[in-house]
Formats: sequence, C-alpha cells, structure tokens
Amino acid sequence: MNQTTEAMPKPLFRMPLQLRWSDLDAFDHVNNARYLTFLEEARIRWFDSIGEAWVTDEFAPVVVSVQLNYRQPIPYPADVEIDLYVEKIGTSSTTIAHRIVSADGKTLYNDGNVVAVWIDRRTGKARPLPESVRAACMA
Repeated sequence: MNQTTEAMPKPLFRMPLQLRWSDLDAFDHVNNARYLTFLEEARIRWFDSIGEAWVTDEFAPVVVSVQLNYRQPIPYPADVEIDLYVEKIGTSSTTIAHRIVSADGKTLYNDGNVVAVWIDRRTGKARPLPESVRAACMA
C-alpha cells in the first residue's frame, strides 16, 4: 500500500534528490542511516536559502531530537523529493517536519521531524532563534 502526499500543505522547502548506488544497503534499498544525511542536506540548503546568517562564530543550531518513520523502502534507482515543513517555533528551537516522497509525489517513503535548538557557541547554552530563521519559519 502506498501512502500519498495528497492532503499535505505546500512545503516550506523542497529538495529533489537522485539516489546514488552507494546509498543502498545489502537488501538493495536505501540504507536507513542515509535518511539522516538526506534530511541534513535539505535543512542546510533551506537555511542557506534564507539569505541571512543562521550560523555564525557566536551561534549555531544543534539537533536535539529526530523522529524517522520508515513507511516504505526506497528502491534503486529512484528520484525523490525531500519536503520540509515547520511544525513548531519555540524561543530557541524549531521543529522541522519532513517527508521523503517519490518524484511524482505519489509514494511516501519517510516522514517525521527534527528539533533544532540554537546555542551560544561559547557557553553551549540555548539562545533565542536568529530573527532570520524565525522569519523564514513563518514564511
């Protein structure tokens, strides 16, 4: 049974991805650890697309929580899209939901979320979200 993305709102950010042979495991589908790499790349590209500082010598985001729901193995070869959505905006954190879907949007392979907290790089303690990130989350 394919789970679809028909009822989903428009993503905040979408990243197309063409799978590589090296993404596969011994069972001939995408290795579960690669999903984290795909999601990290999508988040970094989204942050970079903001056009303002989201990481500096003074502050940076750290991932404090990840939830991955493996809905269906991704076969090879395949083109997929990683869609990002903002679930929640906190004082120093944001919860970024994700969906990894087939290029045609008909098959859901993975969904879940990541919580990123911005920290002061000197102290390691949470600090307020950069205004650029807060604005991008509300776009």
